[in-house]
Amino acid sequence: MKRSYLSGPYLVWAAAFILLPLAMVIYYGCTDESGHFTLANIAAMKDWVHYRAFTSSLILAFLATLICLLIAYPLAWFLSQHFRNSSSFVVMLFILPMWINFLLRVLALQVILSKSGMLNALLRFLGFPALRLMYTKAAILIGMVYDYIPFMILPIYNALTKIDESVVEAAMDLGADKKTVFRRIIFPLSLPGVISGIIMVFIPNISEFAVADILGGSKILLFGNVIEQEFNVSSNWNLGSGLSVVLMLFVFASMAIMNRKDSKEEGGGVPLW
Repeated sequence: MKRSYLSGPYLVWAAAFILLPLAMVIYYGCTDESGHFTLANIAAMKDWVHYRAFTSSLILAFLATLICLLIAYPLAWFLSQHFRNSSSFVVMLFILPMWINFLLRVLALQVILSKSGMLNALLRFLGFPALRLMYTKAAILIGMVYDYIPFMILPIYNALTKIDESVVEAAMDLGADKKTVFRRIIFPLSLPGVISGIIMVFIPNISEFAVADILGGSKILLFGNVIEQEFNVSSNWNLGSGLSVVLMLFVFASMAIMNRKDSKEEGGGVPLW
């Protein structure tokens, strides 16, 4: 019982900086300026501006997650095959860039993607025309992938390194070729890591606004930008909180679906089709 007291500081911290702000957001989102109960702030989601911003955020988050998965899985597979006994080195390799401040990394990417940046300088040197990437959705997408791809690589790498090599050897001894082994054994057993990576990349990207502010300028509004402007520019805490409640409900629903899928993959065995 005395050991449980060690969780006291965290419980106080969680109550003060997680539960209380969450309760305030829900309160403001369900009331008007006079404090009366209303669902108008949540129903404002159907407005065209809010709906379009949410759709743009959803599409960009989906594309960023898909690109991260397509890049991370082959890389994690390669690392698990050649650096299985050096997991600490691999983890350090991908955690090290995250020690740099998030905004500094985005600003560095702005220097690379700008009209006179390193990327266009390299293209001109090679004889190709310069690209206009800054203040476009492509720049935001690149920023999302750049910032969150380590969160896709690490869980997939951990899942792949936990696969027992004797299972793969047994399948090959029974006549399965490499494609069949990957399709029926390796990929199904790595699905928990894939699902964890999808959650860790998709959820923060759906509410992203800092990357859109820096790389997209004021031309492209994502749902996070709309909420941020309602709080800081319009000072409309009720509407901003109502839109935040909608976003939280979507995030919780997405996490519930993905976690349910994850638990089925962990406990359901390896499918043979």
